[in-house]
Amino acid sequence: MTNTWIVTTNAQIGNLVEAGRALGGTITVVAVGDAQIAGVDKVISITADADVPAEAYAGAVADAVAAGDQDVVLAPNRPAERVLAGAVAARLNAPVLSSVKKVDAEGAHVARFGGITLQTDALTARAVLIMDGGPAPEGDPVAAESVAAQAYPATVSSTESAQGERVDLTTAQRIIACGRGFKEQSELSLAQDAANAMDAQLACSRPLAEGVNWFDKDRYIGVSGLTVAPDVYVAVGISGQIQHLAGMLDSKVVVAINNDKNAPIFKAAAYGIVGELEQVLPQLTEALKA
Repeated sequence: MTNTWIVTTNAQIGNLVEAGRALGGTITVVAVGDAQIAGVDKVISITADADVPAEAYAGAVADAVAAGDQDVVLAPNRPAERVLAGAVAARLNAPVLSSVKKVDAEGAHVARFGGITLQTDALTARAVLIMDGGPAPEGDPVAAESVAAQAYPATVSSTESAQGERVDLTTAQRIIACGRGFKEQSELSLAQDAANAMDAQLACSRPLAEGVNWFDKDRYIGVSGLTVAPDVYVAVGISGQIQHLAGMLDSKVVVAINNDKNAPIFKAAAYGIVGELEQVLPQLTEALKA
């Protein structure tokens, strides 16, 4: 059996816990802060000061993991946790595998070439794997063992909150993604109306997040953005280049709406509508409300 350790700053680690269970050994979590973690065998909580960034405890996290019996270390694909994972890998002299899609008895299944193929790496030695965290595991929180730790000399001098609602698209069941087919920002209200009608979250392709800044970057789907796997993925005005497809190929049902009948997105879609989004989206919203 393979013993799994997880490093995190919050409870959104359901996918990692599932991966650990697939490996068959014990699961130990090292959490920076007071996150309430369920579904694991042991939790080590590193006490963190409010004005100290989680990354400053990277050395303490590495010490805690190195002191245990670990075969595989998992970290959610989030900025702070990637720093913690790097520190653990350096301490253990272990490789880091990113873009991990799945872990099982065969090894780590890693997305390669923009997500169009999976490479299986056998876990024959200690390794640090980075993958989507997923939702919080269900169940009662495990009583944590609190550990006081010395942080690196860093403090948070100021914070700037992003505008708009923060969402976790990796756990969304339904997503409507908007692309460059939207000519004006005001047209996004058509997509929002449809999303409200189907209880979906709004997302976007890269140009709408990094080009015209109509969306926050936490809503950008693609090879250098988020990878999602909802039950339903509606791509509106998205051509379907591989850079975007890599982020949504695991969707169970894909619906494409585009005015170009030759758009590559239709090859990835189970259902397609050729038409202008200004006409199709209002009709879709009314149909969903019926």
